[in-house]
Order: sequence, then C-alpha cells, then structure tokens
Amino acid sequence: MQIADARTVLGNFDDAAFDHHGLTSRFFRRDGKFLVETDGRDGTPQTFGIKYVFGVYPLQQYLIEFPDGRLQALSIAWDSRARELGGQRWFHLYPDEKITAADPLHWTGLQQNWNFMCAECHSTDLRKNYDAATDRFSTTWSDLNVGCEACHGPGSRHVAWASDRKRFWPFWRADDPQKGLAARFNDRVGVSWSIDPASGNARRSKPPATGRVEVEVCGRCHARRGALTDAWTPGKSLSDTHAVALLEQWLFEADGQMREEVYNYQSFRQSRMYAAGVTCSDCHDPHSQKLRAEGSAVCGQCHDAGKYQAPAHHFHEREGSTVTCISCHMPARTYMAVDTRHDHGFRIPRPDLSVRLGTPNTCNGCHRDKSFGWAAEAVEKHHGPVRKTARGFAEAFHAARTHQPDAAARLERLARNPDEPAIARATALVELGPSLSPGAINVYRGGLADPDPLVRIGALRGLAALAAGQRWNLASALLDDKVRGVRIEAAAFLAPVPPSQLSADDRRRFDRAADDYVAAQRFNADRPEARSNLGNFYAQRGRPAEAEREYLAALRLDPRFAAAAIGLADVYRLQRRDREGEAVLRQSASFAPQDAAIYHALGLALVRLKKSEAAMETLKTAADLDPAQPHYAYVYAIALNSGSRSAEALRVLEANLARHPQHAETLSALVSINRENGRGADTLRYAEKLYALNPAVPGLRTLIDRLRRSPGASP
Repeated sequence: MQIADARTVLGNFDDAAFDHHGLTSRFFRRDGKFLVETDGRDGTPQTFGIKYVFGVYPLQQYLIEFPDGRLQALSIAWDSRARELGGQRWFHLYPDEKITAADPLHWTGLQQNWNFMCAECHSTDLRKNYDAATDRFSTTWSDLNVGCEACHGPGSRHVAWASDRKRFWPFWRADDPQKGLAARFNDRVGVSWSIDPASGNARRSKPPATGRVEVEVCGRCHARRGALTDAWTPGKSLSDTHAVALLEQWLFEADGQMREEVYNYQSFRQSRMYAAGVTCSDCHDPHSQKLRAEGSAVCGQCHDAGKYQAPAHHFHEREGSTVTCISCHMPARTYMAVDTRHDHGFRIPRPDLSVRLGTPNTCNGCHRDKSFGWAAEAVEKHHGPVRKTARGFAEAFHAARTHQPDAAARLERLARNPDEPAIARATALVELGPSLSPGAINVYRGGLADPDPLVRIGALRGLAALAAGQRWNLASALLDDKVRGVRIEAAAFLAPVPPSQLSADDRRRFDRAADDYVAAQRFNADRPEARSNLGNFYAQRGRPAEAEREYLAALRLDPRFAAAAIGLADVYRLQRRDREGEAVLRQSASFAPQDAAIYHALGLALVRLKKSEAAMETLKTAADLDPAQPHYAYVYAIALNSGSRSAEALRVLEANLARHPQHAETLSALVSINRENGRGADTLRYAEKLYALNPAVPGLRTLIDRLRRSPGASP
C-alpha cells in the first residue's frame, strides 16, 4: 500500500476509457492528481481522486477516500503483467457481472471497504477505529505498508533490550531468548532434516513445537479469517484474535482443495508437511519474499530429487516436458481475474477420487481433453492399484454433503481419529451437527477437550441444535479457555442457558466470556453480521429491546442482510407483533428473492397470522428454493397435513427422505401421518428406520413391537 503519485501508480491515467456492461469509466490526471470518473454511491457518474495504490503485481488496485473515513477499493484494476502475458490493461474484477450501486459488491459497498476487508494485512499496527454512533472510521497505522512490527510485534522492548546492552556492557545479560520481542520465531532453531535413502523423504531431527509460532503468525494474513480484535500479539494462537474459517463446503472441495479465495493457512494445516513439522520459512524467506530455491529445487531440500524428479515417479517422459513438483502437488487457481495462487495442501493427485466424488485433480488440470477415468487408469498403470493418500476425509465430507446414509458414522470416525488434521476434525464436528444423535455426544466431549482450539470451536458449533438444558454441564469449562476465540464461541453457545439456573460464581464466569463476545461484535460493528450476532445473543438472553436495536442496525448497514430480518421478525413474534414481522420479511424478500430462509420465516409468520393459503404457498416456495435444507420441506409437509392434505404431505415427505435419508424430523412425520391414516405397514417401515437412527425416541420401540405382532392391525 502506497500513496498514489507518479512513482507508485502503474495504471494508464492518460485519459483512458474502460467499458463494463455499458458503463464507461475514464482515468485521467489533473493538477498532478490521479482521477477516475465512474459511477458513485447513487449510481450516477462522478469524479473521484485516487488516494492510495494497493498492490504491485500481477495487479494494482486503487483506493478512494470518503469523508466518513472509508477507503473503498475500485473494482476496476490495472493488470500490471507484461503485455505479452495479457497485461498492461484495465480490467474489472467481476468481468461477467453487471454490479449496480445497490449491490454490496459495488466498489462503494460493504464488500469493497478497505478498513474492514483489506487493511489489517497490508499495513502495520492497524487500528480500525470504527464509531458505530456516527458510522465513521478513524483508521490509523504505524506504517502504511507492511513493516517489521507487522510480524514481530512492538519493537520498543527490543530497542530497550539493545540499548541496555550498550549501557551495561560487560555486565549486560543475554538471558532473554526473545531479545525483548513479543515472540521468538524458533520453529527452525536447532532443527535439521535428513533424507531417508529408502523413502527419499526427509525426517525432522525433533518433533515440531506445539505452538507452531511461525505458522500462526503467518496465518494472520495468509488465512481466510475475520478479526475479533486488533489486540494481536505474535506467538499466540491465531484463534485468540481471529475467527478462522474451517473447511466449509463453499470454500473447499470435499478433499480439502481450495475452491474460493482462501489463501494458504487452512490448506497447509491439512498437509502431511505441516504434520511433519515443516514451517513456512522452510520454503519461503520471510524478508525477501522469495523461495529458498527455484522451482522443484525448493522441494529437493527434503525430497530426493533423484527419485522424485525422475520420469519413473512422474511418468512424463516426453522431451521438453514442463512437469514439476509444483505442477502436480500444488494445483493453481486464478483469483481476482489474473492472480494465480497455488494450493498449499501438497496432496497426492487423486483422479480416482474425481471419478467417485467429483473433486478436481491436477492430472485433468493439464489433460483437459481427457476424462477422470482416463487419468485414474494412467495413475494406476504407473503406480499400482493401491492409492496412498495424504488424508482420508474426502469420503466423509462427500457423504455428508450428498446426504448419504452412512454420513454420520463417517463423520464420527473422522472426528475421533487423531491422525487426521485438526482442521478436518473440527469441520467434521460442525458437519455432524445436523444429524446429532445421543450416541454422538461422546464424540463431542472429546472435541471439547481437544488440545487444538479449532477442534474445540468446531465442537461448540456442531452442538448448536442441542437443547439449552444440556449445554452447561457439557461446555461451561470452555468459558475459562485460554484462547479468546474459544471463550467467545462458548459464550454464544451457552447464551440460551437462563441465568436463574446458575450459581453466582457461574454467572460471573459466563459474564466474563460474554464480555469478550460482545467486545468482538462491537469491534466489527461496521458489519451487518456482527450486529445480527449481537441481536441473536441478546434475544437468547431475554433482552428483546436490545436485540431489536441490533437487528435494525444490521439492516441499516445492509438492507439485504436476511439473517437480521429473520431475527428481527422472531423478536416481533415473541412480542406478538407478527404484522410488523411480516412487513420486515416481505421487504427482505424483495431484496433477496432467491433466499429460501426468508420465505420459510415469512411462511411461519403467515401461519401465525392465520393467512393459511398464503402461508402454504410461501412455505412451498422455501422448500422449492432450497431442497438441500430438509427442514423446509418438513415444515411445508406439516402445514399440508394440518390443512387436511395428508396425501400431498406424504409425497413431500417421501421425496424429502429420498434426498435426506437420515433426517429424523422427516422420519418422525412419516411415522405420525401414516399412523393417523391407518397405514400400518408404512408406519412400521418408517418407525424401524427412525429407531435405527435414534432408539431413544419415547414409545417408538413399543409401537414397532405392536405392529410386528399384528401387521394388519390399525397402528
């Protein structure tokens, strides 16, 4: 990040025009300043001055300052690559989309705001300083760009330590291994790697330290995450100051390959290299930002080049073949239209998984004219039928995301397996949540006590459907967790527990963690999701006026933010203000007509208002919009049955069960409605399926036994 001037601006501002879906923007200079004429917040053409440049290669963005302290990143960027590579041109970051001023992705909108989206990783000692009362930023930094303190923390103590050396020599003591710095980057100190001649792979001379200081520090900027505070201290777990994304479906493939822009931390934490103790600076020089060796030679530091860079290993024998370690083991994706990033999962290419699960593989990344099956056969021909795989979680995540009958069992095994990466086990605990069964509680007990904070956080998230009465004994110990992110998650999880049920000491423990939770949301009060989170928290604590205030604030920040509208309507429901709730939800639906959750909430509000026909149609819309959410179809079917349309209800439920074979609500409804209609055989069939899923359902065993004794009798 640099001040925009003749030295730093790379783009063509010589009265250059750029057209995007009918909107022409013009880049020009006046009185030594760099200017752009483009559509502003109200959609009309306006002229803006470029305050800062952002980035150098392969693209450069331009920041525009507004009077309220916001810096916004223009969506038209400069391609700084060489002309022969397609560069030296203006381009739009969303080339296929026409983005209007009302869209959060518009350059003046929430999603292009530098203060929240970009600043922490591109400047040093950043303080966001957002004032919710005035909706203004007063963002500050100690260095506009990335300086020493961005990684090492405050340098004043280091200066004092060095000054003491001069003042007190020769009596000065060098007994501070950190030399006054906040953290010591000692992951590689005293470590050597030796290559095993048999395997061709290196072994670390000693196990990696538990803290992995370097990876956690690098992860601050090289991870998909959100900040909880700007009080970051190097050396602590990243989860102490940031909410770290897990291997969520919209971000990662089932086998963990990157899908969206996720940077490197989550990918690296999946890898066998991370498990073996490899750290970032084994491959990268953190100060020069260059690799420690060129191309495959960087891999040759730990892997025998004679074995792994030979055709016998990679079986690309054509003269002039450009295959490298990186091309096979670090597949690349392009983000921001021109920026190529390599996946740091270092996984073995698995076209056989592509055949079974549809995940991408690097073989077909090059051989795009061939099928997954062709690639799988080629690998088997050269390496035999047994596939060695770095990790085995792909099948479990695929089963969960395609609603396979054995998904829960696979996820439980994954969550219990200490040989799997912590980030994968954490994700498994989250994905197991929708099919939570009494038998899985012990899996969650293990997760809540796991040494890795990501797993503890994943366990808390996965238990979201647990009844309030079961929560305290299970998770209250985490209110005192040493990692702030875990304490925050624990406070949110335990919010539904009534204070009247707690001792004075337990209330104090909860309140301390709740203070952390509220502070994190207040820190991000410029974001609708944070205001909505606070609304949820206050609603669960029985403080409806405060909840309403936060939901309304979220909708002022972004009228399209559906979660806030749904939360606000629920607050109104509890206050018997369903007409106001209906109005809020209808307005939200006008902004987001494809959001099934809004229609589902609106349908329930219409039921309470006794607008039966409108409710039925709205609930059907929700179920049709999102068939992947089984609860919507279940509720629609219950509404049909309540309206004396049981045959239609059964058809909806049966189709829902075909998509979600382990959905307990659907099975329970099929048992109940078939029983009401005297269909003994069908009642027994679905009751047996429900019993296999959850034998603790009251009265279910008795019903099954009776129907088995008299299959022709009325249920």
